[in-house]
Amino acid sequence: MSDTVLEQQQAKVPQQADVGSAARLATHMAHFPLPRDLTFLWTVGAMLVAVLALMVASGLSLALSYTPDATLAFSSVEALERRAPSGWLLRSLHMTGASFFMLALYFHLLRGLIYRSYAPPRRGVWGVGVTVLVMVMVTAFAGYVLPWGQMSYWGADVAGKAVGAVPFVGPTLEAMFLGGDAPGTPTLHRMFVLHFTMAFTLVGAVVLHVAVLHGRGSGSPSGVSGQNPKRMLSFHPYFTVKDTLGVVLMALAFTLVMCFWPGLVSEAENYRPANPLHTPADIEPAWYFLPFYGMLQVVPSKFGGLVVSAGAVLVLFLVPRLDPKPHAATSPWWVSRFVAGAALSVLVLSFILVGLAGRHHVAGVWLTVGRLATLGFYAYFFGFLPWHARREAQL
Repeated sequence: MSDTVLEQQQAKVPQQADVGSAARLATHMAHFPLPRDLTFLWTVGAMLVAVLALMVASGLSLALSYTPDATLAFSSVEALERRAPSGWLLRSLHMTGASFFMLALYFHLLRGLIYRSYAPPRRGVWGVGVTVLVMVMVTAFAGYVLPWGQMSYWGADVAGKAVGAVPFVGPTLEAMFLGGDAPGTPTLHRMFVLHFTMAFTLVGAVVLHVAVLHGRGSGSPSGVSGQNPKRMLSFHPYFTVKDTLGVVLMALAFTLVMCFWPGLVSEAENYRPANPLHTPADIEPAWYFLPFYGMLQVVPSKFGGLVVSAGAVLVLFLVPRLDPKPHAATSPWWVSRFVAGAALSVLVLSFILVGLAGRHHVAGVWLTVGRLATLGFYAYFFGFLPWHARREAQL
């Protein structure tokens, strides 16, 4: 009898240790110090975490009914929407979540550029964040192919041809991507596995991003001056309330779009089954890929367009080196902020205009607009950032 009691007590020890570890982690998170001047833009991170949790939960439910086969994929999605209990709601949540996640991610990235979140000592935070962006884009593209509608099929076809333009290894890469000469069942198998695997890898990358952020500390609008211990507040309850409000407001906007304006996040052409013999009049990706699609088309060479389009994402990894100056305690020159704001405005405007050019297939005047917008986009990174870093160093 005494041996049994001893075994029970020993079994409780790891559980108590686990509870203690969880309690210490919760206490650490609650008392984590953050600058008190954080604006609403810092709440976007909490929105991203909330949408990611929704995407993983709804995606797992959708995967139970999906069939990655060229002859059955579209019908399996239709059956899910029309016959499965709340199937239409699950797919609507997943589609709307993809758009909201990308929109919030773009705002999160813009906030990092505005407040130089890439400056030392947070280069690691920036690098992990950009890696998360690349992973999200790969996951989103793979998910866009899975419904196997018209846009899904021809989107995969355009992507395959773009990859095939790489010198020497292009045909091999295209065959690996498509699994054959044209999109089909092998393509769906690859995209389904990629989408499913990347989703969970993405969760780990986000956890790493948050861990590195906690190790380096959060930035603030006032730079180094905002890191004064006297200007710090604990994460709970001050920022948990703000984050909760942000998530609630986002949920309201999410519900309005999903229920009343679903056309903003979906393509009517993709509700038609894939037909290799009928090319849609307007082949275009999801709205969040339009700027990169526009850059792909503004260059006459297929390989050149691929380099320009992919480079628009990869250049973000170089930002800490293009602008290496650490955060200043205060801005030494008010004109510097004005010039930086104007340059960022040009960057955002260029990103939007090249997306509109992609939507109009860079035809006519949109070709000129797309090329000028692409130049404006790259001019910010390779022109303004190095110049501004040198200018700040001289002041």
